[in-house]
Amino acid sequence: MSQEPHILVVEDDVSLSEWMADFLTQNGYKVGICDNGLQVEDYVRAQQPDLILLDIMLPGLDGISVCTRLRQFYQQPIIMLTARDDELDEVIGLEVGASDYIAKPARPRVLLARIKANLRDASEEQPSTSVQTHLNVGQLHIDMQSHRVSFGKENIELSHAEFSLLAYLAQHAGEVVDRDSVFKAVKGREYDGLDRSVDVVISALRKRFNDSGNQPQRIKTIWGKGYLLVKDAW
Repeated sequence: MSQEPHILVVEDDVSLSEWMADFLTQNGYKVGICDNGLQVEDYVRAQQPDLILLDIMLPGLDGISVCTRLRQFYQQPIIMLTARDDELDEVIGLEVGASDYIAKPARPRVLLARIKANLRDASEEQPSTSVQTHLNVGQLHIDMQSHRVSFGKENIELSHAEFSLLAYLAQHAGEVVDRDSVFKAVKGREYDGLDRSVDVVISALRKRFNDSGNQPQRIKTIWGKGYLLVKDAW
């Protein structure tokens, strides 16, 4: 990564995109702007930005579709921006490969912190992927090197966020892991008290493995303590 990381802002609200561009430039980033979803792929292929801030609601091509296309060739962080307090948007965004999400209007400190954390994650090897090459919990098999997951005889396709969280929970199967530990291991930063992205990914993982959202048996939320991947349920 260059000394001046290159960030692409994909946002059709001119005043918001200009504010983000000015703010990020003042904080040492090179910034490009696209205001239409159809512009993004060509820009990314030509300019290779280090991180993308991608709005969900865009003219031409929506952010979910843009993210899906980009993930066919682009491996750097994509942070989704959404103005709606809609968990479905967050789940879909993470499922198609978004690295993180921020609800608009983004607070300056939160925006900067998320960008720094995601850039750091992209440039450093994550602790969760360096302990073992294979993880096995019952019929759950995780290949840490190839990022492949199978459950019984079925191969399970996971997004990057889902894989990272599942691998960390599997490394601590049978243990309750607190939210701060999960954030530090999976996202490389401390929990800020507001970010619900881990809960969103937990919900997505339960759906992947047919685990009840109301009474989960495989991945449980232990209120006030953290999360538990139950050994005997796999």
